[in-house]
Amino acid sequence: MTWKYGILQYLENCGVKGHLPIFIQNYLNNRKFKIRLSNTFSEEFEQEARVLQGGVLSNTLFILKINNITNCLANDIENFLYVHDFFVCFRSKFIHIAERKLQLVLNKLTKLTDCNGFKFSKAKTCVLHFCSQIKLHPEPSLFLNNHLLPVVNEVKFLGLYCDNKLSFLPHMEYLKTKCLQAMNLSKIIAHQSWC
Repeated sequence: MTWKYGILQYLENCGVKGHLPIFIQNYLNNRKFKIRLSNTFSEEFEQEARVLQGGVLSNTLFILKINNITNCLANDIENFLYVHDFFVCFRSKFIHIAERKLQLVLNKLTKLTDCNGFKFSKAKTCVLHFCSQIKLHPEPSLFLNNHLLPVVNEVKFLGLYCDNKLSFLPHMEYLKTKCLQAMNLSKIIAHQSWC
Protein backbone atom coordinates (compact mmCIF):
# COMPACT_ATOMS: atom_id res chain seq x y z
CA MET A 1 0.00 0.00 0.00
CA THR A 2 1.46 3.36 -0.97
CA TRP A 3 1.56 6.32 1.34
CA LYS A 4 -1.23 8.24 -0.40
CA TYR A 5 -3.68 5.36 -0.23
CA GLY A 6 -2.73 4.76 3.39
CA ILE A 7 -3.64 8.33 4.34
CA LEU A 8 -6.98 8.03 2.53
CA GLN A 9 -7.72 4.83 4.43
CA TYR A 10 -6.75 6.53 7.69
CA LEU A 11 -9.06 9.49 6.95
CA GLU A 12 -11.89 7.07 6.22
CA ASN A 13 -11.23 5.24 9.51
CA CYS A 14 -11.37 8.60 11.34
CA GLY A 15 -14.84 9.22 9.89
CA VAL A 16 -13.90 11.89 7.35
CA LYS A 17 -16.51 11.65 4.60
CA GLY A 18 -17.89 13.73 1.77
CA HIS A 19 -15.88 15.83 -0.65
CA LEU A 20 -12.77 16.25 1.51
CA PRO A 21 -11.29 12.76 0.87
CA ILE A 22 -11.95 13.18 -2.86
CA PHE A 23 -10.19 16.55 -2.80
CA ILE A 24 -7.20 15.06 -0.95
CA GLN A 25 -7.06 12.10 -3.36
CA ASN A 26 -6.98 14.49 -6.31
CA TYR A 27 -4.29 16.52 -4.53
CA LEU A 28 -2.10 13.42 -4.07
CA ASN A 29 -2.65 11.83 -7.50
CA ASN A 30 -0.62 12.50 -10.64
CA ARG A 31 2.26 14.25 -8.88
CA LYS A 32 5.30 14.37 -11.18
CA PHE A 33 8.69 15.97 -10.80
CA LYS A 34 11.93 16.64 -12.68
CA ILE A 35 15.42 17.30 -11.42
CA ARG A 36 17.32 20.29 -12.77
CA LEU A 37 21.10 20.65 -12.81
CA SER A 38 22.06 24.06 -14.25
CA ASN A 39 20.03 24.21 -17.47
CA THR A 40 19.62 20.44 -17.90
CA PHE A 41 16.42 18.66 -16.85
CA SER A 42 16.04 14.97 -16.09
CA GLU A 43 13.20 12.86 -17.37
CA GLU A 44 9.88 13.10 -15.55
CA PHE A 45 9.23 10.86 -12.51
CA GLU A 46 5.98 10.12 -10.73
CA GLN A 47 5.99 10.83 -6.99
CA GLU A 48 4.80 7.65 -5.33
CA ALA A 49 5.80 7.53 -1.69
CA ARG A 50 4.90 10.85 -0.04
CA VAL A 51 3.07 14.11 -0.22
CA LEU A 52 4.66 17.04 -1.96
CA GLN A 53 7.40 18.59 0.17
CA GLY A 54 6.44 22.16 0.98
CA GLY A 55 2.87 21.61 -0.18
CA VAL A 56 -0.05 23.35 1.49
CA LEU A 57 -1.55 20.16 2.93
CA SER A 58 1.70 18.26 3.43
CA ASN A 59 2.21 19.04 7.13
CA THR A 60 -1.40 18.32 8.06
CA LEU A 61 -1.47 15.02 6.18
CA PHE A 62 1.89 13.99 7.62
CA ILE A 63 0.73 14.69 11.18
CA LEU A 64 -2.54 12.81 10.63
CA LYS A 65 -0.67 9.82 9.29
CA ILE A 66 2.15 9.67 11.85
CA ASN A 67 -0.08 10.12 14.92
CA ASN A 68 -1.20 6.49 14.79
CA ILE A 69 2.37 5.25 15.26
CA THR A 70 1.87 5.23 19.03
CA ASN A 71 -1.24 3.01 18.82
CA CYS A 72 0.81 -0.16 18.31
CA LEU A 73 2.77 0.32 21.56
CA ALA A 74 1.98 -1.42 24.83
CA ASN A 75 0.82 0.67 27.80
CA ASP A 76 4.06 0.13 29.73
CA ILE A 77 6.17 1.65 26.93
CA GLU A 78 6.61 5.38 27.35
CA ASN A 79 6.82 7.35 24.11
CA PHE A 80 7.07 10.92 22.94
CA LEU A 81 6.21 12.06 19.42
CA TYR A 82 6.82 15.56 18.16
CA VAL A 83 6.33 15.94 14.39
CA HIS A 84 8.97 13.50 13.08
CA ASP A 85 11.02 13.06 16.27
CA PHE A 86 10.03 9.87 18.08
CA PHE A 87 11.34 8.57 21.40
CA VAL A 88 10.42 5.28 23.12
CA CYS A 89 11.62 4.09 26.50
CA PHE A 90 11.09 1.31 29.00
CA ARG A 91 12.13 1.19 32.65
CA SER A 92 13.41 -1.97 34.35
CA LYS A 93 15.97 -3.02 36.94
CA PHE A 94 17.08 -5.82 34.62
CA ILE A 95 18.74 -5.01 31.31
CA HIS A 96 17.59 -8.22 29.59
CA ILE A 97 13.92 -7.41 30.29
CA ALA A 98 14.27 -3.87 28.95
CA GLU A 99 16.16 -5.18 25.93
CA ARG A 100 13.45 -7.74 25.13
CA LYS A 101 10.57 -5.24 25.54
CA LEU A 102 12.26 -2.59 23.41
CA GLN A 103 13.15 -5.12 20.70
CA LEU A 104 9.48 -6.13 20.53
CA VAL A 105 8.58 -2.45 20.14
CA LEU A 106 11.13 -2.02 17.35
CA ASN A 107 9.75 -5.09 15.57
CA LYS A 108 6.18 -3.72 15.78
CA LEU A 109 7.30 -0.31 14.55
CA THR A 110 9.14 -1.93 11.64
CA LYS A 111 5.99 -3.81 10.62
CA LEU A 112 3.91 -0.65 10.91
CA THR A 113 6.32 1.42 8.83
CA ASP A 114 6.44 -1.30 6.17
CA CYS A 115 2.65 -0.96 5.84
CA ASN A 116 2.28 2.82 5.94
CA GLY A 117 5.29 3.97 3.91
CA PHE A 118 7.39 5.57 6.66
CA LYS A 119 11.04 4.70 7.16
CA PHE A 120 13.23 5.15 10.22
CA SER A 121 16.63 6.65 9.54
CA LYS A 122 19.28 4.15 10.63
CA ALA A 123 21.83 6.96 10.86
CA LYS A 124 19.65 9.00 13.26
CA THR A 125 18.30 6.11 15.35
CA CYS A 126 20.32 5.22 18.44
CA VAL A 127 20.08 3.70 21.90
CA LEU A 128 20.71 5.64 25.10
CA HIS A 129 20.85 3.55 28.25
CA PHE A 130 20.04 5.63 31.34
CA CYS A 131 21.63 3.99 34.37
CA SER A 132 22.79 5.10 37.80
CA GLN A 133 24.52 1.81 38.69
CA ILE A 134 28.27 1.91 39.20
CA LYS A 135 28.95 -1.77 38.52
CA LEU A 136 29.68 -2.85 34.96
CA HIS A 137 26.92 -4.49 32.99
CA PRO A 138 26.36 -5.14 29.28
CA GLU A 139 24.80 -2.49 27.08
CA PRO A 140 21.55 -3.43 25.33
CA SER A 141 21.72 -4.87 21.83
CA LEU A 142 18.78 -3.60 19.79
CA PHE A 143 18.17 -4.10 16.08
CA LEU A 144 16.16 -2.11 13.56
CA ASN A 145 15.67 -3.95 10.26
CA ASN A 146 18.53 -6.34 11.16
CA HIS A 147 20.81 -3.34 11.74
CA LEU A 148 22.46 -3.09 15.18
CA LEU A 149 21.65 0.31 16.67
CA PRO A 150 24.60 2.16 18.20
CA VAL A 151 24.63 2.78 21.95
CA VAL A 152 25.55 6.41 22.64
CA ASN A 153 26.45 8.31 25.82
CA GLU A 154 24.38 11.38 24.97
CA VAL A 155 21.70 12.38 22.50
CA LYS A 156 19.88 15.57 21.53
CA PHE A 157 16.09 15.35 21.60
CA LEU A 158 14.00 18.46 20.90
CA GLY A 159 16.93 20.73 21.73
CA LEU A 160 17.75 19.04 25.04
CA TYR A 161 21.01 17.12 25.41
CA CYS A 162 20.49 14.04 27.59
CA ASP A 163 23.37 11.93 28.87
CA ASN A 164 23.29 8.37 30.19
CA LYS A 165 23.62 9.49 33.85
CA LEU A 166 21.00 12.27 33.51
CA SER A 167 23.50 14.80 34.84
CA PHE A 168 22.56 17.31 32.09
CA LEU A 169 26.21 18.40 31.94
CA PRO A 170 26.30 18.22 28.10
CA HIS A 171 23.22 20.45 27.95
CA MET A 172 24.76 22.93 30.38
CA GLU A 173 27.93 23.04 28.25
CA TYR A 174 25.81 23.63 25.15
CA LEU A 175 23.91 26.47 26.88
CA LYS A 176 27.16 27.98 28.17
CA THR A 177 28.64 28.02 24.64
CA LYS A 178 25.48 29.58 23.16
CA CYS A 179 25.35 32.25 25.91
CA LEU A 180 29.05 33.10 25.50
CA GLN A 181 28.56 33.55 21.76
CA ALA A 182 25.61 35.89 22.38
CA MET A 183 27.57 37.83 25.02
CA ASN A 184 30.59 38.21 22.73
CA LEU A 185 28.33 39.46 19.95
CA SER A 186 26.74 41.95 22.37
CA LYS A 187 30.20 43.16 23.44
CA ILE A 188 31.20 43.75 19.81
CA ILE A 189 28.00 45.62 19.00
CA ALA A 190 28.15 47.71 22.19
CA HIS A 191 31.82 48.68 21.70
CA GLN A 192 32.40 52.27 20.61
CA SER A 193 35.13 51.52 18.07
CA TRP A 194 35.49 48.60 15.64
CA CYS A 195 39.30 48.59 15.59
